[in-house]
Amino acid sequence: MYGKVILTFIFVLLLLISYSIFIGTLDIRSYFFLKASPPATCPQPDDPPLRVFMYDLPRRFNVGMINRRSTEEAPVTASDWPPWPENWGLKKQHSVEYWMMGSLIHEGGDEDGERREAVRVLDPEVADAFFVPFFSSLSFNTHGHNMTDPKTEVDRRLQIDLMELLRKSKYWQRSGGRDHVFPMTHPNAFRFLRNQVNESIQVVVDFGRYPKGMSNLDKDVVSPYVHVVDSFTDDEAQDPYESRSTLLFFRGRTFRKSEGIVRAKLAKILTGYDDVHYERSVATEENIKMSSTGMRSSKFCLHPAGDTPSSCRLFDAIVSHCVPVIVSDQIELPFEDEIDYSQFSLFFSFKEALQPDYMINQLRNFPKERWTEMWRQLKNVSHHYEFQYPPKREDSVNMLWRQIKHKLPEIRLSVHRSRRLKIPDWWHKR
Repeated sequence: MYGKVILTFIFVLLLLISYSIFIGTLDIRSYFFLKASPPATCPQPDDPPLRVFMYDLPRRFNVGMINRRSTEEAPVTASDWPPWPENWGLKKQHSVEYWMMGSLIHEGGDEDGERREAVRVLDPEVADAFFVPFFSSLSFNTHGHNMTDPKTEVDRRLQIDLMELLRKSKYWQRSGGRDHVFPMTHPNAFRFLRNQVNESIQVVVDFGRYPKGMSNLDKDVVSPYVHVVDSFTDDEAQDPYESRSTLLFFRGRTFRKSEGIVRAKLAKILTGYDDVHYERSVATEENIKMSSTGMRSSKFCLHPAGDTPSSCRLFDAIVSHCVPVIVSDQIELPFEDEIDYSQFSLFFSFKEALQPDYMINQLRNFPKERWTEMWRQLKNVSHHYEFQYPPKREDSVNMLWRQIKHKLPEIRLSVHRSRRLKIPDWWHKR
């Protein structure tokens, strides 16, 4: 009696399992095979490109700072777009503004059928967003990087002239500047009048020096620094883990402000390890080459906070396929709605990193197989951190334009509400 019941139950159960497999609700393979790690990036659908109107500014606001001997003031065109100077060293890390402008200047079609995320439109009435091609980071580096230098007045004057021009624009007036895009990747960019663009879309590398009312993730876009080391394009080692002899690598300035004081503390914590390279260095052309060699021969590359929570070093590590070790409690990362950094990076809090032996023991015991998978992920995502002219599909500039596009629905909502509200900001005062 009981035997028949048990056999009937087993028969019914097998029928249910067979039917579930047939209709696709049960994947029996998952019980017998390990699932591969998901890719660090998510594929994106082919949406229509963002339509961007770019203001025609005199060259003194942008490329005139690259060729300072030229007196030409007419807006730059594709035919006379200048290359980025090869010998400008660290200035390159803040050159996002140049590459974004170049992507709109470029007149060619989608190369090899590769679509672009943003296209320039000449009619502002059909624009989704407005790009302001002022090289505010380069202006600071060129005219006022000493803060008290008399040339700083040139930087301040450019900001004043620009805002006077924008306030006359009906498109600025229409939205209060909310749909206008300003690249500001240097922490001191636009420093004299930055509070006048609080409502605009700012392209920043982090929010280290600004209050939430000035810069925040609700409206702004986090950009990578432009990497200053050469990309590792022929990284094809059969055993990449064993080919990299250094466990942990860092070369850079060890005396920084704010959160960056962790660098000096790490210098004391990390001394005495044979497999750790922690060296104080300044960014000269020769030292940048040495850093590149060191990263390519290291398993892990240390990224402690700088004067602000991020630095160029993280992106140098990514394009060197060196697994980043990030020690920065308040860092924001670019493209994080599309890229899962935990697939190719390790994160330590300040407290963990400054605990003697803790971080090194974690790295020494890190499984080779897991590290190798992270190395593969780095190779797969590194093209997202390339800035180039003309732009290429899924490179940094196209990723940035897509991030800007993601912000626009919320911005349009804010613009439309502001036009009809009788009591401004009543919702935030609840």
